[in-house]
Amino acid sequence: MLFKWIIFCIIIPAWGWSCLALFYSGSGPEWMKILLACLFALLLPSAFLLTHSFKKGVALCLVVFGSLLIWWQTLEPTNNKDWAADVAMISYGEILGDRLVMHNVRDFRYTGDGEIIKEQWERRKYDLKMLQGLDLFLSYWSSDHIAHTILSWDFGDNNHLAISIETRKDKTQNYSAIQGFFKQFELSYVAADEEDIIGLRTNFRKERVYAYRLNVSKQYSRDLLDSYIAKMNELINQPQFYNALTQNCTTTIRLHNKAIGPENLPPLDWRIIASGHVDELLYEHEVLKKNIPFAELKQKSRIDLRMQLKGEEQFSKYLRSDLPKLSD
Repeated sequence: MLFKWIIFCIIIPAWGWSCLALFYSGSGPEWMKILLACLFALLLPSAFLLTHSFKKGVALCLVVFGSLLIWWQTLEPTNNKDWAADVAMISYGEILGDRLVMHNVRDFRYTGDGEIIKEQWERRKYDLKMLQGLDLFLSYWSSDHIAHTILSWDFGDNNHLAISIETRKDKTQNYSAIQGFFKQFELSYVAADEEDIIGLRTNFRKERVYAYRLNVSKQYSRDLLDSYIAKMNELINQPQFYNALTQNCTTTIRLHNKAIGPENLPPLDWRIIASGHVDELLYEHEVLKKNIPFAELKQKSRIDLRMQLKGEEQFSKYLRSDLPKLSD
């Protein structure tokens, strides 16, 4: 009896995932996808009722589920859609000696409610010898447990390159965490001016945003940047699906750390999934400087309220003006 319960505890979640996969990723109008999902859901009890055998019922379920997985593997990502304006271009880079040339760096401007009023994609150059460090931004739009993570490379003299790992949506789509599990979005690395990608969240969407100076070496910052650029360049010809669990804005950073060396790999921890707490994890491992208590560090690292007061003048310089320094 215990064995049967174990099998059911495996089959039922797999069946639920399959129904959602057919609904979200199936082809045809919505009514047809709903119908297919419902018919698939009925197959589970039918398999046992029709065969009058637990073993035969399980075998039939495995055959049907296996067929669905074969279909699932046929779904391929693409770069050929009518993309939403904020992810319309693919950011990529060229490293030429000590110079980084970034293509399609986003520098948009917005209305008070966050609507785009100016679209601008730029080609920018960065002197890699001037790379000074790396900063982390956490932006909370609803729950305290989930935040969007953005990394920004500091090249000095108010010159920063922010890169955000996001869903690449077409013009008909809105972000959905649930749909992010079902191959609904492509993966996008958006290189952007901080006044655009951070200011959008602090000054227009009014999200809670925290900025942290990371306690990492210049070599680590450079290695991570190289890893990012390599992935961005790969996506030009080999698009990938975004996955809300394994390939999102935070877990993907961990994959880059793994790529540049196991000594840089943060431990597996629930806070990597609950990204709103990733700053706590980094603090424990001294990637954030532990010279003040964490609660005080977090309070001093919040930037959205004062950025709303200051506006957009010298955006990157001002947002860092009162941040706790690594040397304090």
